[in-house]
Order: sequence, then C-alpha cells, then structure tokens
Amino acid sequence: MLVTAAAEPTARLRQARVALAVSFFLQGTTFALLVTCIPELQKRYGLSDSLLPVFLAAVPILAGAGSIGSETLVKRTTARGVLRVVQPALCLTLALTGLGSQLWQLALTLGLFGLLVGALDASMNMLGVGLQHRYGRSIMIGFHAAFSLGGILGAAIAGLGAHWDAGLPVLFGGAAVLLVPAALLVGRRFAGPAELGDAVREAAELAARRIPWRPLLPLCAAMAFAYIADASVSNYSVKYLTDGLHSREDLAKLSYLGYMVAMLLGRTVGDRAVQRFGAIPVVRTGAAVAGAGFLIAALAPGTWAGILGFTVLGLGISSIIPQVFAAGGRLLPHASDAAVARLNLFNYVGFLVGSPLVGALAQTSSYRWALCAPMLLILAIIPLAPHFAPAPTGHPDLAGTPA
Repeated sequence: MLVTAAAEPTARLRQARVALAVSFFLQGTTFALLVTCIPELQKRYGLSDSLLPVFLAAVPILAGAGSIGSETLVKRTTARGVLRVVQPALCLTLALTGLGSQLWQLALTLGLFGLLVGALDASMNMLGVGLQHRYGRSIMIGFHAAFSLGGILGAAIAGLGAHWDAGLPVLFGGAAVLLVPAALLVGRRFAGPAELGDAVREAAELAARRIPWRPLLPLCAAMAFAYIADASVSNYSVKYLTDGLHSREDLAKLSYLGYMVAMLLGRTVGDRAVQRFGAIPVVRTGAAVAGAGFLIAALAPGTWAGILGFTVLGLGISSIIPQVFAAGGRLLPHASDAAVARLNLFNYVGFLVGSPLVGALAQTSSYRWALCAPMLLILAIIPLAPHFAPAPTGHPDLAGTPA
C-alpha cells in the first residue's frame, strides 16, 4: 500500500490500530508457545528427530494453502471478518495440540494449526497495510513489534512451564483460556470498510483481473530468505542449545526469548529508522547484522554465547519482514491485499525450506554447520535491498494498474 500524506487519524482509526496491534501480540504469544515446546511435543507424542522435519514441513505447506484461501475469503467478506474467526480458532487449536498422545492426533492438530495460521497472518497483514495507507506513514513495523512482544511473553511462559514441569495440557490449555476471550474481544475493534474506504473492494476487483508477479519476485525471494532464517530459530534454536550445546531445557528456551526481545527492540525503532534513512539502508543493515548473529551462534562455545548469537540475529531481522509487506503494498497500491497475500505465501515457502534444510544438515553433519545455510541466505537479501524502494512512476510491470 502506498504511504502518502494523510490527515490526522480519527479516534476510530486509532482504536483499530491498537486492536490490530493486540491481534499481532496474541499471535506472537500463541506461536511462541508452540515452537518453544517442540522438545516437549516430541516426548509427549514419541516423535523422532528424523520425523520432526516432516511434521514441521507440513505446517507451512498447509499455512500456504490457508494464506491463499484467505485471499478468496477476503474478496467475499472482509479481512476483518476472516481475522475475527481464525484467531480464536487458532488459540483453541493450540490447546488441542497439548491434549493428544498419538502421532495421528499431532498430525491433525498441527495441520489445522497451519491452515489457521496462514489465514491469520495474511488477514492481519492486509489490515496492517491498509491502516498504514490511511495513516500516511510507516506503521507496519510497529505491528510486528507487537508480535515480538507476544513472542517474548509466550517464550517466558514456556520457560516457566518447563521449569515447573507443568505439562503441555496445563500450559497450552491455560493459555487458551486467556487467549480465546481476548481474541474475541479485540476483534470487535478491527478496521472495516468504514475506516479503510473502498480500498479492500478495489483491491479484490483488481486482483480478479490482473496481478503482476514480476515486480513482486525479488520481494518474494527476500521474504523466503528471511523466513528460512526465522524458521531456523523458531524450530531449532532450543534444539541446538539442548542437543548441540547440552543446555538445560528451561535455559535453552532463552535462545528464542532473546531472539524475540531483540526483535522487539529493533521493531520499536524500526519505523522511525525507515522514516529517517529509508527502507533500503535499513534492510541492508538488518541483513548484515542477522548474518553476524548466525555466525556467532554457529561458533558459540557454550549456552550463553549461543543465546547471544540468536539475540543479535533477532535484532538484524526485525525490520526486514514488515518492510517486505510495505514494499509490496507500494508496488501495487490498488491491489495491496492481493500483494500481501502473495508475499505472505513465501513466508511459508521459507518455513517449508528452512525446517527440513536445517534438520537435514544437522542430521548429516551438526547444528553448527546447519546454521551456515540460513546465514548465507539472509545475506543474499543485501543485493535485493533496492527493490524495497517506492515503485517509480510508469513502472512497466504496473501497466494497467490505476495510479
């Protein structure tokens, strides 16, 4: 969505922004609870290390399907309507994931989790890009900062659960008791057509006619590379510390907690950095810092050095992902919802590649060598940074798109 000058936002628009930030926060909490408890899920369901990449790869495949499906649903309803339904359902699915004991039950609940999280991510970012357009300045990184804050809470709760040996039924079930009512309550304040105007309808109509892929491809690659890195941390940071560096389980969860804390700090100042320096320098610097974080983690002699590496990585990657969505919205200003949905698909491409890639390399060599692959890919974002600039007037790939 093109960021243009806008009048002072109304009280209703500010309420919608806060509500969406809370939605990102709840999503971050839910996701962190799941990914930081992968070792506990393995024990509960008897999931071997060789089967773990298969289960982890199935989630982004189904999430991609959910993201594509959400685009169709948004055309028929609204992004607000989709988000109101899928977020409470996702929180309930988290509770179900902690109740089973058979592998087929884990496969079923993780599959449902993947479908719902895909629709949730796409609809949240659609609303975020729309609100950024109405505000007339960069606010997308702030929403992702709320996700990071939720991730910190989720990782902290998971660490306490591991320390006190609470068990997944209590941990996930207790979290769902709080998350579901919060999701239902905040859903009443999401932005709709009254706040976003005709942008959603126009985007859906344009998407039905023609959405050019070529200008989005560099951003799609950047999104995939960033999420390969993110998947490496989400799925294997705790495993790396427990299996590779022989850390305690409760201490190992600090790897993801440090990652999310640094990501929150980066996103807190990210919008201001973009407004002052521009998206290109912010993306280039972030990719370089993220690569350094991977290197520190891979060379770590012990637990705390590994935690430091993942923390530096979180700081570097913090602004890249929201800037991909923002750049896609600028490229296709009157089809931003469709652009976000397509870019969000490569979120799951990254997870689909990242989880099996790191898992397979760790099985054949070690986790240290496995971290080198996402490190190289995150550094590949540096030459892609010019594509984060606003689209020039008369861009050949945007021919036929209303100016």
